[in-house]
Amino acid sequence: MTNRHRISAATGVIGLLLAGIHTAGAGSAHADDVKPSVPPGTEPSAAAPVAIDSNAPGLKIPQGGTLAPVKVLDIAEVVEDLGGEQRRQETNETVMMALQSEVLFPEDSAVFNAQAAARIQAIGNEINQSKATRIRVFGFTDDQGSYEHGKELSKQRADAVHAELSKTVTNPGVVFDVRGYSEDYPIADNSTEEGRKKNRRVEITFPRGAS
Repeated sequence: MTNRHRISAATGVIGLLLAGIHTAGAGSAHADDVKPSVPPGTEPSAAAPVAIDSNAPGLKIPQGGTLAPVKVLDIAEVVEDLGGEQRRQETNETVMMALQSEVLFPEDSAVFNAQAAARIQAIGNEINQSKATRIRVFGFTDDQGSYEHGKELSKQRADAVHAELSKTVTNPGVVFDVRGYSEDYPIADNSTEEGRKKNRRVEITFPRGAS
């Protein structure tokens, strides 16, 4: 049996709503040319909790004020094979399966190896069970070689996974978002071979089915 280790992380945010207090609309600015820290469409649905000084005068509830309902956001669970070949991350809303390129493709290739199809078909069956209609397939490489070559290779690998998933996923109206990101958005240190191996991956993300 394959050894596995589990890392669970949970975050919760409790909001305070002070009745009868209104704040003048403060504008926010952003730069459209700033590169996101994660691939577009994969941002978590909530930011990390903000540190709060429990003694701050502004947190005192005025007479007649009430607390807002408790709201728990984005509980994430990550399960990874001991060798890191396959990584599963679940939140309240999505499932993401990351497969290292080495378990799918020969080196510098986008042609499946003998075991790849079975792995993709298993994920496709789970997508069918969840009745997902929108699926993201994103390819990534390490930082070795040119960025342009990595862009092409990562997209070719994402296309190959998409084509294999399309043979299994039978839900009507399913929409695929297929992209290649080259060395962008690494999840490990590219200065070591172990880290580069984790960065060479294809991620498949789809909504969680109803429990």
